Amino acid sequence: MNRRNLLTTGAAAAFFIGASPAFAKPPIYTQRFRNLAIDGHDPVAYFTIGAPTLGEAAFTTEYKGAEWRFASQENLDLFLADSEAYAPQYGGYCAWAIAQGNLARGNPKFWKIVDGKLYLNFNADIQQRWEADIPGFIASADSQWPAILEA
Repeated sequence: MNRRNLLTTGAAAAFFIGASPAFAKPPIYTQRFRNLAIDGHDPVAYFTIGAPTLGEAAFTTEYKGAEWRFASQENLDLFLADSEAYAPQYGGYCAWAIAQGNLARGNPKFWKIVDGKLYLNFNADIQQRWEADIPGFIASADSQWPAILEA
């Protein structure tokens, strides 16, 4: 493989999260060297104030192996009462990528609540693609989740 192909392959790998099939991916997307779900944003705030909001270290819990932060004790309590209702779908991975059969980081700045569920996308361009057929992409992603973590 020449240098140009190697660089192109590396750029593609930066978007999609891949690993050897022998290793399952974590059920919640976190940054490589931090164990923070959705980059430390409060998942409840999307529902209560309708905006991405950073959580605080004073209000944390562990859920599915990741650390979740909240902007207030009230939001933490809501999450503890019904974590599945507030956690982003597909573990915070990009909803559009999952629908395509790939794993990619979900970005807490690119989000949408659909039928009472929180979905994240990789960036604005990907979110625009996803919004072109949300029901179709959700159906496709639902059919692949969580088995895609084992691929």
